[in-house]
Amino acid sequence: PRYGSIIWTDLTIPDAEKIRDFYVKVAGWTFTPVSMGSYADFQMNAPATGEAVAGICHSRGINAGLPPQWLMYISVEDINDCVQRCKELGGTILVEPRPMGSYGMFSVIKDPAGAVAALFCPEKTQAS
Repeated sequence: PRYGSIIWTDLTIPDAEKIRDFYVKVAGWTFTPVSMGSYADFQMNAPATGEAVAGICHSRGINAGLPPQWLMYISVEDINDCVQRCKELGGTILVEPRPMGSYGMFSVIKDPAGAVAALFCPEKTQAS
C-alpha cells in the first residue's frame, strides 16, 4: 500500500449483524463473513463488482474498545514512530499498537481536534 493513503474503513459495534443488514438494505452491499474464531465479522462488498469496500465488526476480541464509528485506516511505514509523533504533537493514543492477525499492526489515535483515525502498518514493512 502507498504510505499515507486511506486503505480501509470499518465500523465496530456491539450488534454487527443488525448493522450489516441495515447497510445491505440501504447501500445495496453484499457481505462475506470473516471468521474471528467463535463468531464472524463482515467484509462488505460493492453490489455490482463484489469488490471489498468496508468492514462491519463486532466490538469484541481484537476490536474490543474501538469507538462505535466509521474508522478510516491510514497506511504508515513505522507504526511505533507514528504513534510517538502523535503524542509529541498533542494527539492521544486510544488503542496502543497491537497486532491485526497476520496482516500487521494497528493503533487508534485521536488528533488534537478530537477526530479519530487508525494507523496501519503492514506486517512485511513493520520496523523492529
